[in-house]
Parts: sequence; structure tokens; C-alpha cells
Amino acid sequence: MTSFADITTMGVGGPIAHFIEPTTRVGLIEAVEEADSKGLPLVVVGGGSNLLVSDKPFDGVVVRDARRLITVPDEAAPVEGEDRTVHVNAEAGANWDDFVAFTVELGLEGVEGLSGIPGTVGASVVQNIGAYGQEVATSVESVEVWDRDTKTTRDLTPADLRFGYRYSALKTSMYAGPGRPAGRFFPTPRYVVLSVTFALTHSAEGTVGYGQLAKALGVEVGDRMATADIRKAVLAVRAAKGMLEDPTRYALPDMATAKREANILTDLERLASLNEAAGIPVGDDGLPAPDYNRHSCGSFFMNPILTADQAAALPEDAPKFDATLPDGTPGTKTSAAWLIDHAGCHKGYKVDADAPASLSTQHTLALTNRGGASAADIAALARAVQQAVKSAFGVDLVPEPVCVGVL
Repeated sequence: MTSFADITTMGVGGPIAHFIEPTTRVGLIEAVEEADSKGLPLVVVGGGSNLLVSDKPFDGVVVRDARRLITVPDEAAPVEGEDRTVHVNAEAGANWDDFVAFTVELGLEGVEGLSGIPGTVGASVVQNIGAYGQEVATSVESVEVWDRDTKTTRDLTPADLRFGYRYSALKTSMYAGPGRPAGRFFPTPRYVVLSVTFALTHSAEGTVGYGQLAKALGVEVGDRMATADIRKAVLAVRAAKGMLEDPTRYALPDMATAKREANILTDLERLASLNEAAGIPVGDDGLPAPDYNRHSCGSFFMNPILTADQAAALPEDAPKFDATLPDGTPGTKTSAAWLIDHAGCHKGYKVDADAPASLSTQHTLALTNRGGASAADIAALARAVQQAVKSAFGVDLVPEPVCVGVL
């Protein structure tokens, strides 16, 4: 029986009563509709990189879209004149980094800074993923969804999606407030993504939009350079922080077809090279040894956006950036990683010496399974970090992953 531990990057979670992988658009809709019609708990899962589920048996339906087609509707019309827009459509089940690699290889600009983020195309728009100066929101043309309420398909525009920081109308439909699940549609949004159409730019060069990335490339923020080089640098920076998924997970039977084989091999070669540099031998199975810093949900807590009074109460050296609060008024964004570290939860922090879960040894924002951890272990670590930050700074950290039956 498939468990959440088998299909999530954290590697924890209980057995699943019904695990379905539809291979057609109609099959996906029917699987969702059947679960809803029977009143069964439903999880539509992507790459399992943004999900923390209880260790208890899940007596519901888990649907993972097995459709991975990426197409270029504009390919019959050559790009001419000043408008360099090229539309690319991807089915929701397509692996996100496979999609990024595809666009860079095709000579398109727009998502190269989002390289290496685990997950699927469908999940990317729910979360409005972002990194190194880019957000998926800036490239989305439209999103085709199944509306579980009206039982119809819809094409949503960026205006409909109301994108914000790690936020969309899709995600909002699951929550009654920050971190508070809504009764009806949690843990799967009202709108289930079927496919996404992106509007990218025909260009082999992109803009370096983030200081850390510019430093790694030896250029200035705002400089233009090859998108392939930007992608390579992003992957290197993420790898140095342990923020790439562990490619050895694709050796598991339930993950074997979730990513393009050529890209799995490239990722395995990258991990083997990093391990070799660190003196870590290859395992008995011939695969690179797992990197437990990668057994995580990535950034576990969102960067808080604070009111003026909350921001003023922070130490003077705390990171502060202009941002917008959910109600549309001005706010200040600060760094969750900084708060965690300065609250005393440093890299490698554990609730006790023998705990099988810890903060990454490379990055304070990632909660990691060090081998044999349970969902309860991860949740205990998350609560300890939240309590430390609340005590030190009066700030509530909100988890970024969808947490089912925990926290």
C-alpha cells in the first residue's frame, strides 16, 4: 500500500486507502468528482514537496495527476517584430523543473530563476512559487481548472487568481485564515488545476534579479546573461543550501515515472559530484548516498509580513522590506530564517539530542527528516521553532506546506 512517506519529499506520513494516478484529463476530473460525491477526504498531490501529513492511515483518496505533456501552441507561428511572446502549455502533472529545463532549452526567458524547485506545474500556481527575483505569477497567462463547487471547468486569468506572496485564490479556497484550514475544501483547493498556459519571452538571455544570485555569477543585479547560465547558477546555489530535492527518491516504485528520466540522471550525477567533493561514498545500491538536508519541504515557514507596529518592535538589524498586507495596506516583510536563527534555533537544531528531525545543517528555514523521522517528529520540531520565535519576537510563523492532521 502506498503511503505519504513514499510520495513526499519529507518522507513521512501514513498509509493511503486509495491512491489514484489518472492518465487523462477526463480521468482526473472523474477521480476528483467521485471522491467528492462520496464525501471522502481528498488530497490532490503534486510532487509531494509541499505536504506534511499525519502518520495515521488516510482513509480517503489521494489523486496524483500522471499527465506530463508540455506543448508550444505558438510553434507554428514564428516570433517576429517587437512582440517576443511565446506561449507554452503544460499539463498539471508535469514536473516543475522538467518544465523549466524545457523552456530554457527552447530559448525562452521567464522562469529560469525558478530552477530546482520541487513539485509540479499545477502546484506552482497554487503556491505562486518564487525564488531569486522571479515568481510564477509574472509568467502565467491562464490556468484551466476543475471547479469542485460548480462541477465545471473554467479558465482563470491572473486577475482571477489574485496572486500574492506564496498566495493565490486557489490556495485561499483551502483556508479560513493564515494556517487555519477551511471546512469544506481543505486539504485540496476548490479549483483543481488541469493545465497552465505560460507567456514567456523568446530570448536566450535573462535578467539576474537577485543579489545572492548575482554574487554567485560575479555580475550585478539587473545584468543580462544566458538563461542556461542563470539556471546553472540557481541550481548550484540551491544545492549549496541543501534546497534541492533528493533525486534518489525516484528509485522508489511510486516515484519512478514522476520526472523525466534524463533529468533524473542529471540530478543524480549532480548529487554524486557533490558527495564526492564531500568524501561521501556511493551506496551499496549504486546510487549516491542520500543527503538528509534535502529530505524536507524546502522553506517550511513563510516570511512574515508585519504591520508597522510589529515591524517597529523587531531589533534594528532585523531584515525589513516593503510589502503588502493581505488587506492591501502597506506592511513590512521580514526573514523567517533570520527570526529562527536569532531566536536560538540554529542550523541543525533539534528538540533533543536523539530526535530524528532537525533544522537543516545548511539552512535554518528547512525542517528535515534525518532518517526514520515521523510526521509527529517534524511537527514537534515545527512547534518548538514557532514557540521560540513567538517568545523572542512576538511573531507567529505560518507553515508554508499544507499540513494535514498535524500542527
